[in-house]
Amino acid sequence: MNKPSEIQEKLTPVTTEQRYIGMSEPRHGAKRLTEGNGKYIDDISLPKMAHVVYWRSPVAHMKIIKIIKEHALKMPGVIAVVDGNELATVCKPWVATLTHLAGMKSAPQYPLAIDRACWQGEPVVAVVAKTRAQAEDALPFVEVEWEDLPALLDMQAALDPNVPMIHPELGDNICFKRTLDTGDVDAQFAKADVVASAEFRFGRHTGVTLEPRCQIADFGADGRLTVYHSFQAPHMMQDLYCRQFDLVESDVRVICHDVGGSFGIKVHAYPDDFATVGLSIMLKRPIKFVADRLESYLSDIHAREHIIQGKIAVTKEGQILAFEIDDLTGIGPYSMFPRTSAIEGNQVVNLVGGPYKHLQYRANLNVVFQNKTPTCQYRGVGHPIACAVTEGLVDLAAMQLKMDPLEIRKINVIPDDAYPYTGASGIRLEVLSHEQCLAKLEELMDYASLRKEQEELRSRGIYRGIGIATLIELTNPSPAFYGVGGARIASQDGATIRLDPSGVIAVAVSVGEQGQGNEAIFAQIAADAVGLPIEHVRLITSDTSATPYGGGTWASRGAGIGGEAVLLAGLALKENILKIAGAILKVDASSLALKQGKVIDRLTNEEKLPLSEVGRVGYFRTDTLPKDLQADLTVTRHYSQKDYPFIFTNGVQASYVEVDTNTGFVKLLKHWAVEDCGRVINPMLVDEQIRGAIVQGIGGALFEECLYDEMGQMINGNMADYLVPMASEMPDIEVAHVQTPTKSSLLGAKGAGEAGTAGAPGAVINAINDALAPFNVHSFDQPLTPEKILKALGTI
Repeated sequence: MNKPSEIQEKLTPVTTEQRYIGMSEPRHGAKRLTEGNGKYIDDISLPKMAHVVYWRSPVAHMKIIKIIKEHALKMPGVIAVVDGNELATVCKPWVATLTHLAGMKSAPQYPLAIDRACWQGEPVVAVVAKTRAQAEDALPFVEVEWEDLPALLDMQAALDPNVPMIHPELGDNICFKRTLDTGDVDAQFAKADVVASAEFRFGRHTGVTLEPRCQIADFGADGRLTVYHSFQAPHMMQDLYCRQFDLVESDVRVICHDVGGSFGIKVHAYPDDFATVGLSIMLKRPIKFVADRLESYLSDIHAREHIIQGKIAVTKEGQILAFEIDDLTGIGPYSMFPRTSAIEGNQVVNLVGGPYKHLQYRANLNVVFQNKTPTCQYRGVGHPIACAVTEGLVDLAAMQLKMDPLEIRKINVIPDDAYPYTGASGIRLEVLSHEQCLAKLEELMDYASLRKEQEELRSRGIYRGIGIATLIELTNPSPAFYGVGGARIASQDGATIRLDPSGVIAVAVSVGEQGQGNEAIFAQIAADAVGLPIEHVRLITSDTSATPYGGGTWASRGAGIGGEAVLLAGLALKENILKIAGAILKVDASSLALKQGKVIDRLTNEEKLPLSEVGRVGYFRTDTLPKDLQADLTVTRHYSQKDYPFIFTNGVQASYVEVDTNTGFVKLLKHWAVEDCGRVINPMLVDEQIRGAIVQGIGGALFEECLYDEMGQMINGNMADYLVPMASEMPDIEVAHVQTPTKSSLLGAKGAGEAGTAGAPGAVINAINDALAPFNVHSFDQPLTPEKILKALGTI
């Protein structure tokens, strides 16, 4: 076991014997995966299982005139060919809106398109066959007659009342509008010494998970539905299946075994998801759906298509007075169910300017429909956009003032002793550490030396840049996030811990494992809470019939919400164990303690009983216990964070790049991140989460973009043309921590999984613009490709 770091030793322990919390333990279950014993959806085969593939709209917008199935039905192995009207007899339509997003609207949507298909890739016809190959062979024999309809692709055109409406019954092409105005914005801009402004563009991109979206739906003769899913929130899907198919929870089981990556892509309910379940109900047999990689680019949600006009007002001393933004974002033809596609833009409005102590802020948001793949919540959900806009404007102001970018941030971040604090947008912040993070970053990267190196290299025609991004990230959401808007997504999570007769504990948690290491931290927390070796902890996750009810994995809530439930359950179980041990030993339970799986005398440390003896008596010899003592060796606890709408975490990142001004190519030299996610449960896992998230953020900044032609056809929906960041392009990433535990829980953990993605694009784009500063040009168009850099330089 690793020694605790100096920063860990300064924190108050959360258990009486804290051996694992705060230590770099290997991922629980990693050995099983590295030995090839993982269990993914495509590893599962059930009796009578059939396979479904979907005929998807080949165009962006079309009226469906006629579907001819006869030829496909005659193909070998084909069991059924099903259209939207047939499927609508078993599955109700849905409308993805939230009532607390006032005025939000969307049209009813069905598992398979009925009258129209509204984006290239929308499922229209299902072909079910005995094998996947037979279903694919039959697919070309489905004949669909259609009429092309005008495709609305441009976000700015969507605001024009004269443009045809995608859904005429909605009255316009606007899904959601919001304005936030603190009231004195114009006066602050009028008195500012410097006003800096820019247009920020963000290209839509998507999450490229190692395991694509997939599921097996099995509706049995007994009327019970089991769905094996590669998903993030099993209880959410259980509830949706109940509602859309008129079932009850006890008859629906959702199981997520190993999940090969999610990133928010697998937290939404897709039309083909409901279609697969509906087909199993109709055909009374298991149906498997696995999206292939080409299909994924058109059917998985996209994210982050924004055009933002932003400006900042600053005094000559560098004090930020106000921010103003106008955000236009496109979401495809429907809002995604049930979390909705307006949340991303709403988050941008809430988070712009977040780290700073300015008092005035104005934001205008328009979320519009388009005939493109639907967009929704993807890792970071608005944070990378808000951070890049905020930090880009701060850098522009510093440039006009001829002030060092690090210095202007030191002047303006919310002081560490100012909390609790309410930001200009109304966000409530419990406790953050921007000043400590900036100080640690400056030391970590040796900022002064880098600036000297940069200046010396410029004299030789080598252009390097340093970019900084200060960030906040919302984590541990409270019930106010979804529940008040009508989306039935649990804000709480639960843990059940059972002591087995052998002295081993089984821990069932409603938060799942998607590769981020949740199982490892749950094992660490449970081992410390109960007081036994981590080798004696067994984990069960992501099975609605085996775990307590909970929200699942999203919004960086695994450690902060799920971990707290595990801690509470573990502490309660330990108390019960000591009561039973006291009865066995005929001593007061308060004189005993649990240490490394043994009941000991609290004062002398003398071993009194092994846990297996407590288990033996508690299960098999309760006749020897007092009549008024129940041997409760299974404990369930739930936790929901209720102190704040969100528990915010914070940090700062810096990027060092070199730009070849002849080719526009960017070389990433080094990246630094100082992160404050409250109490760090497992430093190794947190560091790797941060690094992975930074790589994902760099992808959006430099490489990834879903490109469409003028007809609404995605032209780079494949791994050859859609660029994802690879190891060879990535810099060394150095991570450090400040820890300010939240007081909303005993554990004090905040989230960490999305902060890297939130800050990386802003830091990298600022670094590129810093490198281009001698040429008096800049660009905030993500992804910032070599072509765009050369255009900014006037070379092309």
